[in-house]
Amino acid sequence: MTHKPWKTGLLLCSLLSVSLASFPQSAEKDTAQKPLVTHGEKGFEFAPRNGKFLLQIQGRLQFRFATPEDQDPVTFDDFSGERKTAFKINRARLKVGGYAFQPWIKYYWEYELSQSNLLNYTVNIEKWEWLKFQLGQWKVEYSRERRISSGEQQMVDRSVINREFTVDRQQGVEIYGRLKGRGLADFNYWLAALTGTGRGNTQNDDNHLMYFGRLQWNFTGRYFDFEGSDIEIHEKPAGVLAVSGITNRSPYTRFSQAGGGSLEGYEDGLPGQYRVNQANVETAFMYQGFSFQSELHWKEIIDKLNNDQTDVLRGYYVQAGYFFHQSFDWWPKPLELAVRNAGYMPNREADDTKKRELSMAANWFFHGHKNKLTFECSHFNYDKMGDVPADQWRYRLQWDVSF
Repeated sequence: MTHKPWKTGLLLCSLLSVSLASFPQSAEKDTAQKPLVTHGEKGFEFAPRNGKFLLQIQGRLQFRFATPEDQDPVTFDDFSGERKTAFKINRARLKVGGYAFQPWIKYYWEYELSQSNLLNYTVNIEKWEWLKFQLGQWKVEYSRERRISSGEQQMVDRSVINREFTVDRQQGVEIYGRLKGRGLADFNYWLAALTGTGRGNTQNDDNHLMYFGRLQWNFTGRYFDFEGSDIEIHEKPAGVLAVSGITNRSPYTRFSQAGGGSLEGYEDGLPGQYRVNQANVETAFMYQGFSFQSELHWKEIIDKLNNDQTDVLRGYYVQAGYFFHQSFDWWPKPLELAVRNAGYMPNREADDTKKRELSMAANWFFHGHKNKLTFECSHFNYDKMGDVPADQWRYRLQWDVSF
């Protein structure tokens, strides 16, 4: 089907019109009741003076140049394939959020203009810090690397293990909150029941839902959000240790922004064919311009239609960055250097390719994550049993700007 941009524009205008219509309009056009228009960290803000409504609208563009190609090698054979230098608008997003009737009744949706995909749409009830509710479609909090917005990452993009272990966006309901005690007794939790069939699917393939849980210990007594780089320059250390788990039964062995799919070596599944169990141990830390994060993944895939054949996949990454102006007066204040090491280890005959990635990046922050330039170089080394290891260098330059 040929995509017609004017249809997308008409849809967005209609949605914005409905959102703007939520603001009370005085028949007498009382000046004191007209919406105030400002601009903040989340874009343009429209709010009536009574404080019962807030509408935030933000656009975002991500320009990228990559050589000899943009995508991570997926299989061992990709090293010998045709390479294509890329220059493109990698992401073009429209974000709309705010609250309605009460500041603790929040809503949010996000649209990818270049692919005409509705990515997120959620309603959140956040009246109490210890007990909050969310329903809709969102990026599950299973992995810090995936949960961090592509506009707030420390590197150009996510690591080589993202393809195999991300849960990505799902539809469902969730309860979450922060249990803050004294000293070290500071925790966040997330519990969700999801369709388990990926973005855009409004129903499950069978009666088996996806269940998700995450327990996060804020061991310094301070919480920080899902974002990369210590651009705030934390004066006091902030660190987290988290454990996450997922169980799901569906036709899919992997997920992405496109929805459900299959890992290499797996056939397209039938309803309920694959039982997938996953676990992730995660750390993150920020202090005085230094940031660190890591993940250790385990994934079990059980083929319920083929004698319960079981495969186990493992992966990890460690990543760190530093604003060196914290140590050297001559270092430019907006410049951060970062490095990442990642590895993927399968345990199966159909695809036994071990993957390793080493990436280095330099970020120049014009206005935090809202306007930044990133240069990254990556080295990939893949080793397939019985074959000579293959390696490749890649270079990428990216400008990410929100307005």
